[in-house]
This record gives sequence, C-alpha cells and structure tokens, in this order.
Amino acid sequence: MQAVREKTDAGAHEPQAQRLGDNKVKDLIVEKRRLVEVPYTASLADTMNALMANRVGAVPVAAPPGHWIGAGGSMIVEVDKQTGAVRKHYIGMVTMLDILAHIAGNDVKDAGDDFEKKMSAPVSSIIGHCLESLSLWTLNPNTSILDCMEVFSKGIHRALVPIDSHVDNTAGVELVESASSYRMLTQMDLLKFLKAHEPQLRGVLSRSVKEAGGVSDVIFGVTDKAKVIDVIKCMRTASLTAVPILESSSTIQEDHTQLINGKERKVVGTFSATDLKGGPISQLQSCLKMGVMEFLEKLAETPLHQAASLRSSVRDCVVCTGASRLSEAVDKAVTYSVHRVWVVDGQGLLDGLISLTDMIRVIRVWLLTEPV
Repeated sequence: MQAVREKTDAGAHEPQAQRLGDNKVKDLIVEKRRLVEVPYTASLADTMNALMANRVGAVPVAAPPGHWIGAGGSMIVEVDKQTGAVRKHYIGMVTMLDILAHIAGNDVKDAGDDFEKKMSAPVSSIIGHCLESLSLWTLNPNTSILDCMEVFSKGIHRALVPIDSHVDNTAGVELVESASSYRMLTQMDLLKFLKAHEPQLRGVLSRSVKEAGGVSDVIFGVTDKAKVIDVIKCMRTASLTAVPILESSSTIQEDHTQLINGKERKVVGTFSATDLKGGPISQLQSCLKMGVMEFLEKLAETPLHQAASLRSSVRDCVVCTGASRLSEAVDKAVTYSVHRVWVVDGQGLLDGLISLTDMIRVIRVWLLTEPV
C-alpha cells in the first residue's frame, strides 16, 4: 500500500483529488445498518433465507474463536467492547452463488430428497466453493477514499469495516482485525458515493466508456435455450457472478450446457446468482430445471421485484454503447442495482462489458493523473 499512498499524496494538490480525499471510509458507513451475518452452524436453507430477507448477495460466517482459520488466512474477530474478550471469529463469506453451486453440483433428483439434504448442510461446509468466498478483508475506517478505490478496483467486491477497532492499523486492507462490531462496505456503496459527487467527476464521467478505457471485451455467455442448472454450473467453473444470455443461432449447432463466446452476439437478458434472492426458497428446486428465459419471466413477476421496481432489470438486460458516457453506465448500474452493464454496438450486438470494478478503476486513475 506504500506506493499507493505516495501517489495519492503526490496528487493531493489537485482540486478533484483533494475534495474527495477529505472523505474516508468511515464517512461511507454512517448510514449502514448493523452487519448481517450467519453462524457457522446455520443450514444453507437458513442462510438463503437470511440473504433473501435482508436483500443482500453475501453474508459473513461467524464461528467460535480458536477453532478455525479464516478465508485467506485472515483473523478477523469480534470482541466484547468492555472486556476485549473475543466473542466470535469471521471465517469466510458465503454468497448466493456458493449455495446455488453446491445445489447444482449434481443433478437435482425428482424425489426432492437430495435437494432437502443439500439445503440442510451447514453453511461452513461450502465456504470456498467459489472464488469470492476465499477472500475476507477489512478496511480501516480511516482509509482514504482513493485507497478504498484502489482496493475495489482490483476486484474485491466487499470488505468489513471495524467499529471501535482494537488493532492500531495503518489505513488500508488488513487480514488481522478485532473490533466490537463491523459494517459491510461494498463496491456499490462506493459507486453511489462517487455518483453523489458527480459534479467533481464531470471530467471523467463525460467521457465515453470506450475512451475512458473501461470496457472489457472478453465476454462469455449462455444461450437462451440453456437450463438454469447448467448456467449455474458454468458460472461456478468460470468463477463468474453473472453471464449474458445470448440469442441462440439458427445456423450453427451449439452446446446449450456450456459457455460460448458472446462477442457480436445479440444479448437478450442477464442471469445473475443474486437474482434468485427475489424468489421463495420453496420454488428453488423447480427453478433449477427451468429454461433460463422462462426463469427470468417468472422472476420478474415475483412480489419482491415488483415492489422494488426491479422488474425491467431482471427481465431485460442493462446495456449501453461504446459511445455512451461513463456517467450513463454509472447511473444504470446504481439505478438497476447491477454489477455490470453490457456494451453493445449500433446493431445491438454484444461488444463488451463495463463492471463496477472497471468503473471504479477508471475514475480512480483519472483522479490521480488529471492535471490541475
């Protein structure tokens, strides 16, 4: 982190960096609610219910101290505020994709016994099945916004922020931490903060997504004839949290159980593991056997997505063009609560994607390099 701090200090004279640099991570968590977590003994069914009830895509898993090694070798614990005694150890992060990948590991049996057995397994048994669960990070509350942006621009999606920390940390990312409580800070929280400071970022947000260098042009997707269970298996294998759904070809034979190159294909929807938190757990088994487009249609009609006005973001894909301003991509990501915006060409064919990671990276680079 030393090199990052030196660059940040060097750019501190710039008006844009200085104004945003006055804010720290602790300023981003002022209105964050108490941490949603599950105990290591919680079943997968209980964990999924917690995800759905709180409308979150991931939860940390807490265990008794002294018996576990945390994800990535971390030692992140909660202590009693008065005595300093350790009460729990956070051993990992479990996402909706972890649960789905566990269920879809083998074909779900018609009788339902296998499904019920899988959903009764303890959540601690699936930590690390997907790449994101292998990392567990904390961000010191005094970390600058620019250093926070560096962390999230490297693909870290979320980090715990300690309240009343008992460790004298330097600002930055830590793998050892003890505090009386924590809050969760996500990439989306950071992007909402940056959007709130849009006037200060007009110089970069007014650029096209192509010009800003935010577009990734390697895209793998599934066809509109794929089954949900096969999509989940593909996502687990490739460590993807979402995939574009592509119009199937009438001229070539395709394997609808595998990922395909999405370049220059018509995108007709998006499948994201977090979408499933909008549906009742009782219907999960039948959803796995559905075609992916049938699933999206059904999901768009659920009460949660109707009430949250998310129907269009579930059934339709969120897109922009390479010529679209970066501000448009940011606005769409925040408005529809998606982690990526598909980039299409003039004919509506897929050209790339711009993710929250890309958006944060581009904005941070501009803050550090834009001359006065």
